[in-house]
Amino acid sequence: MPATALFDVDGTLLDTSYWHTIAWTEALAQFSHHPVMARIHGAIGMGGDQLLDHVLGDDRDRSEDEAISAAHQALFARLWPGLRAFDGAADLLRELKRRGWSIVLASSASARDLAVMRRVLDADDVIDAATSADDVDASKPAPDLVHAALDKAGIGPQQALFVGDTPWDVQAAGQAKVPCIAVLSGGFGERVLRAAGALEVHTTVAELLTGLDGSALADPNRYTAGSR
Repeated sequence: MPATALFDVDGTLLDTSYWHTIAWTEALAQFSHHPVMARIHGAIGMGGDQLLDHVLGDDRDRSEDEAISAAHQALFARLWPGLRAFDGAADLLRELKRRGWSIVLASSASARDLAVMRRVLDADDVIDAATSADDVDASKPAPDLVHAALDKAGIGPQQALFVGDTPWDVQAAGQAKVPCIAVLSGGFGERVLRAAGALEVHTTVAELLTGLDGSALADPNRYTAGSR
């Protein structure tokens, strides 16, 4: 099986992290919760259940969780017209495909949001598979999403690299025994990403593309058949 590059989507390929921060802020306000936005941003990249634990505490009344998450989904949908892919995102996927990588989107977004983001990304011609929230029971930083992406690719962790933008991506990949390359475009600093275990840190996917020959993603043969 070919080596596979697993890509987070929100904040890595698409500039959505701060849109999600706004949507969660407004959704929480509807239920009289007003945490500072920096705390909400610090949880972006987690699934909704874990985000609410992080922001509101795990000893809270959970009876509102489903309604808060539904409000976030509705508010984020209003922002769809403003979504854009990062410069170089589709070009990076196409270059990796040309070099022999298989491409899997490892997203925990809802199937509806993922469909919209794939249209914005406009790289379906090189994407081999994708995950969504429907594929996992536990969200990041649990490793379930990475395991689901590996299953979609039909490979083991020794044949994969993960690319993400949050410490939760790095931790989830690490728990699944998959190295993670991180980008700063989601708003987390290099020190935080390195501390989580990132193999490399790049400013953006465009910079990763420019420096690809010096990256662990340079040669897919390096990661096949357990030869990492």
